Amino acid sequence: MRAHHRSRLLAATAAVCALSVALAGCSGTTKKDSKDDAKEKAQNAKADPDAPLKKGLKIAFLPKQINNPYFTVVDKAGIKGIKEFGGKGKEVGPSDPKASSQVSYINTLTQQRQNAILLAANDPNAVCGPLKQAMKQDVKVVSFDSDAGKDCRHVFVNQAGSDRLARQMVQDLSRQIDDKGEIAILSATQNATNQNTWIKIMKDELKKPRYKDVKLVKTAYGDDDDQKSFQETQGLLKAYPKLKGIISPTTVGGAAAARYVSGSKYKGKVVLGGLGTPNQMRKFVKDGTVKEFLLWDAEHLGYLASYAGAALASGQITGKQGESFKAGKLGKYKVGKDGEVVLGPPTVFTKKNIDKYDF
Repeated sequence: MRAHHRSRLLAATAAVCALSVALAGCSGTTKKDSKDDAKEKAQNAKADPDAPLKKGLKIAFLPKQINNPYFTVVDKAGIKGIKEFGGKGKEVGPSDPKASSQVSYINTLTQQRQNAILLAANDPNAVCGPLKQAMKQDVKVVSFDSDAGKDCRHVFVNQAGSDRLARQMVQDLSRQIDDKGEIAILSATQNATNQNTWIKIMKDELKKPRYKDVKLVKTAYGDDDDQKSFQETQGLLKAYPKLKGIISPTTVGGAAAARYVSGSKYKGKVVLGGLGTPNQMRKFVKDGTVKEFLLWDAEHLGYLASYAGAALASGQITGKQGESFKAGKLGKYKVGKDGEVVLGPPTVFTKKNIDKYDF
């Protein structure tokens, strides 16, 4: 009995070990190797530009937060684009833009076998691991608005060239204060990829001789929360009574800053610039609080992202530089360096043209 029992135990142990090997892989795959598989698979894939867009594709938008008016516009337009090519689109996401808030949604979308996840990253590091796991499961990943990092997605749909956009925000504000005085930046979250990229370029722009009399005194963070951004604006103006201008490279921050200044003694004295949506900023432009601000066409951004996801899922592109695809009514787009697809130049909104736009 003892010998029989021991043989059954050995057999059971062998079965468990065999199953463990099968699950882990027979070549001693490490966690790092596993994560790198997604990148290697993408690099070795072959594009077929003549492949038709597949029908019935499941594509999900995952914004920084679902109660952000800007992302509502972007995602709604993207889902409309998905319907054009016979796919099924949806929007899911957290109600706050915290670093790790998107992780559980990525995992769920991967389990649901979505064909593509379109994501605006709150934090490139927090989402990278889950996105690589999604890519291993043949889920195509498109980052838009705020990049997830080139190793964690196939394509990044950039709303406008980062360098041009950041420098123009500085140039426009500086012109309005006659290239002289103290300025501040009111950003979103401290880990937002796009925000940090723009701020770095803004600081580089400010090193030019033109801005020798312009001083950046503070970078504040409103976390893309209306009330916190409102309070940060108040704090900046209290802490720096000589402040001449505030650049908000976030639509939430731009609208909150304008709301505070419009009802304060600073109206007409402090220049506000940066980004905003026409519908958020219209009343502040018309009452003179804001003279001008920048943004791309938010609807076009979501629409382009949806077609990029479909092109990847259909095999038309893999994310390599030089590949191209057609984005419906927007026409043909080319994949650039590091998988970047640029929507186009930003629009300057003023009192003269703001009523032409509704988003």
